[in-house]
Amino acid sequence: MNSPHNSDFLLMKWLSSSSKTMLIDFKEKTPPVRYHLMASAVIPRPIAWIATQGEVLNIAPFSYFTPLSSEPATLIVSIGHKADGSAKDTLRNLRESKKCVVCIVDEDHFEAMHMSSKGLDASESEVEVFDIATQDVVEGFPPMPEGIKVAFFCEYLQEVDLKGSKTIPVIVEIKHLYLDEKIITDKEKMRFEFSSIARVGQGYATLDESITAPEIL
Repeated sequence: MNSPHNSDFLLMKWLSSSSKTMLIDFKEKTPPVRYHLMASAVIPRPIAWIATQGEVLNIAPFSYFTPLSSEPATLIVSIGHKADGSAKDTLRNLRESKKCVVCIVDEDHFEAMHMSSKGLDASESEVEVFDIATQDVVEGFPPMPEGIKVAFFCEYLQEVDLKGSKTIPVIVEIKHLYLDEKIITDKEKMRFEFSSIARVGQGYATLDESITAPEIL
């Protein structure tokens, strides 16, 4: 996504001369400006580090990603396009193999995840270029980066036809959830805790502090 120019923001209007609030009309904004505004406002955004198998093993991060439903158990991730307009390797591999592993990124994998966002030729694998060790976990699914604490083994379900968009929202159905035993705090109730990396604006962050909600009477 191209960065917005300063001039793109000059058309944003204050609600009134005395107001300190702003109402932005998205119809007047270019896609890069919309992306900047949305990415800055919707925070934190979880990162899906997705492994798919094509000509080579592909691993790439996506932050337009969220759980969709528990019945069926599904996730949705928006996948953009390459600079030449063709489908990204992750999408092409998903369409062909129907399988992927969605990894949740912790601090141990932060650098490798960030490096793997670099665009490579379809014949090049991120695991080779960036020396990412992998492990096989579930038969019939791609390998995942070694040491991952949480991962969803998913099958391609469907795409959303988003009229006028070059971004393809893809729905995948969860078949297996992988948890590292070290993060499980209560096996009976299946509770687990770990610190993941999230997108905040154009940068990254961790969730360092939890807060207790007030009791609802």
